[in-house]
Amino acid sequence: MKTCYKYLLILLCTLITLPGFAQKNTDTYPDYLQPDHAIFAVTMVMIHDVTSPPVAARYYAYCMLGAYNIVKAHNEAIPALQSFINNYTPDRGLDTANLKYDYRIAAYYSIMETARQLLPSGFMLKDDEDSFVELLKKTGIKKDVLDNSIKAAKLATVDIVNFSKTDHYNKLSTLRRYTPLKGDAYWYPTPPGYFEAVEPNWKTIRTVLIDSSSQFKPATLTPFSKDTASAFYKHAKDVYEASKHLTTEQINNALFWDCNPFAITTSGHMSIGFKKITPGGHWMNVAGLVCKQAHVSFDQTVVVLTLEGCTLMDAFISSWDEKYRSNRIRPETYINRYIDIKWQPILQTPPFPEYTSAHSVISTASAQLLTYLIGDNFAYTDVTEIPFGSSERSFKSFADASAQAALSRFYGGIHYMESVNSGVTEGNKLGDYVVAKIKKAGILPVQHN
Repeated sequence: MKTCYKYLLILLCTLITLPGFAQKNTDTYPDYLQPDHAIFAVTMVMIHDVTSPPVAARYYAYCMLGAYNIVKAHNEAIPALQSFINNYTPDRGLDTANLKYDYRIAAYYSIMETARQLLPSGFMLKDDEDSFVELLKKTGIKKDVLDNSIKAAKLATVDIVNFSKTDHYNKLSTLRRYTPLKGDAYWYPTPPGYFEAVEPNWKTIRTVLIDSSSQFKPATLTPFSKDTASAFYKHAKDVYEASKHLTTEQINNALFWDCNPFAITTSGHMSIGFKKITPGGHWMNVAGLVCKQAHVSFDQTVVVLTLEGCTLMDAFISSWDEKYRSNRIRPETYINRYIDIKWQPILQTPPFPEYTSAHSVISTASAQLLTYLIGDNFAYTDVTEIPFGSSERSFKSFADASAQAALSRFYGGIHYMESVNSGVTEGNKLGDYVVAKIKKAGILPVQHN
């Protein structure tokens, strides 16, 4: 983690000569206070921990809530967190009004501090916090302002960490372990790792924006069948045939949206594991980079990242609810059993049931949210995957990106098209609900250039 932050520090040191910044809300602020830098530091720890997609989304949501509260305390135009977050009651003892501090420093620091306390390897973020503080000292921030900013950040963190402890996450280990169901129709661990099922009880986690895990229950899936004339066999055959005729563009699309936190590559008797960003991490990065591209203010950037994190958390809860209800067999397993024993998908099949495509759900819901907040037809270039071996991709809009993300799962051979389409429908419904809820709370589209 030191290495990652030192690299970031080198890029930011050119800004050290900037004049000190005021404590009031402004649209311009130093690059070293961009909230996405803090999110990047958090992401790197989650990559180290091989955090699963649904768990990562939960961490992103909670990491932003304290920052949101701090910004809200200094910007009356921003609706209170409790106006749209389920079951949240702010800590009335969180009084920072009399502290002489910079709320932006506090909000930035709280993102890392919350992650430091929540993540299994959160201790790694102490280096990032210390490096951040040293950088601020070099900019001329007064000691009392810096000390009070950190104090405010820690007060906000305590409130959110306490809130996180009530969402049932700490009870997951007490629930019954998952055993694959017997029967040809059901999910079974896949090669090369044959990993056990990821978070089979995730539907028990409390949602933050939607009403319940089953609120957007998708359509009933096509019944399983081994009959070569059946609709289900056709779904599998479509995956199989498509894999043989993929264009270079379709392969690149699949690889770009892979977002597998731990992919295994085998060479002879040797297996090599590659750690990557999760789907949620990808969309959090998109939210940060488009805010920077559009020159969104600090306050509104925090709002965008907070809502994106919360949307991701609920989208994964919604998708996971159906995954372990229908428990559908993956294309790789079906095709190996009934079509071609040697067939392999382009992407490594993830270790959980097939229906619906979670990437389709979370990408579509994210696109709905970002379209409302940033705007329709907002063109951008996504460089998220460059550190993980893929190239950049340009999109005409968030809807364009989410459509490609959804299709990538079919091209990659890990989902049937039915699951992709149902996931898009589920994501649209969830995204529409989230947008309607935050509109009612008074959150408006952000202003940008």
